[in-house]
Amino acid sequence: MNVSTPSCSSFPDNPGRCDTVIAVRKAAAAFSFIGCCFMIVVIWLFRRYVVFAQRMILYLSIGALCDSMAYLMSSNIEDGSLCDFQAWWLTYFDWTVLLWVSCITFNLYMNVIKATETARFEWLYHAVCWAVPLLLSVLPFIGNHYGPAGAWCWIVEDIGWRLGIWYASTWEGTYDPDTERNHRMLKEDIKPLRLYPFVYLAVSIFPLINRIQNAFDPEDQIFWLVVIASLSAPLHGALNALVFGMDKDTLKKLTPSQIKMAFLAHSHQQEVREYPLALGHTDDLEATEDNSKFRHVAYSRLH
Repeated sequence: MNVSTPSCSSFPDNPGRCDTVIAVRKAAAAFSFIGCCFMIVVIWLFRRYVVFAQRMILYLSIGALCDSMAYLMSSNIEDGSLCDFQAWWLTYFDWTVLLWVSCITFNLYMNVIKATETARFEWLYHAVCWAVPLLLSVLPFIGNHYGPAGAWCWIVEDIGWRLGIWYASTWEGTYDPDTERNHRMLKEDIKPLRLYPFVYLAVSIFPLINRIQNAFDPEDQIFWLVVIASLSAPLHGALNALVFGMDKDTLKKLTPSQIKMAFLAHSHQQEVREYPLALGHTDDLEATEDNSKFRHVAYSRLH
C-alpha cells in the first residue's frame, strides 16, 4: 500500500475546487438515494412486484440505491483500506446497475422484436447481475489498482484498467426500442421499461468525456467538466425515480386515499376479515343469526 496521498489529486493547488466537486457529488447522490427509496417503497406498497417488468425496476433501484451510497461515503480519499473498500463498492454497484439496465434492454428486445417472454429467466438475470460484478470488481485488487482517483476513490490513474474494467463496456447492451418497432407495439406491462436505458446513457456521457480528457491530459483537468461529471455520475437513481413517478399508473396511485388504503392493506393482510357468503337461493334463507347457508370467508383470500 502506498503512503497516504493528498486528498483530491485533481486540483492539488486549489482545494476549494475539490470541496465543490465533493459537495456536488454528494448532493446528487443524496437525491438519487431518496429517489431509489421512493421507487422501492412504491413498488412494495402497491404490490407492483407481482409484474415481472416492475420487479426488474425494483432490482435496478436496489442496485442504484447501493451505488448512491458509494458517492455518499466519507470524502476522506487518502490511500488505504477504506479507500479501497469505497472503490470496490463503487465498481461493484456501477456494474450491477449497468447489467440490470442491459437486462431491461434485452427484455425489451425479446418482448418487442422477438415476441418472447423472458420472465422464466429471472434467476439467470440475478446470476448475471450480482455475480458478474463481483468477479469484475475484485480484479483491480490484483496489483493494487484501487486508490485515490481524483475527487473520489476508484481505479487509480491507469487508462488500461479503466477502459478494461469499465468504460469499454459502458455503452454495450443498450439500444433504442423506438427505432426498432413502432411505439404503439410495446406491450402495456413493458412500456415503463423503455426509458431506463436512455437515462443510463444520458448520465454516462459526461463521466466518459471527463475520463477521456484525463487520459490524454492527466495533469490539467478541466474544472467545469469534472463538476458536471460529478453531478451526472450519481444521478441515475434520481432520474430513474423521475421516470418512475411520471408513469401514468404511478401518478394515479400517489394520492392520499390510495396510499392510505395500500398501507392498511399491508398492515391488516394477516387479519381475518369475514364476510357472509350465500351458498343457496336467497328465497330459502331464514332470518336467523346462525344461518347454516352462510359461510365465513377470509377477506385476505379474496384480496
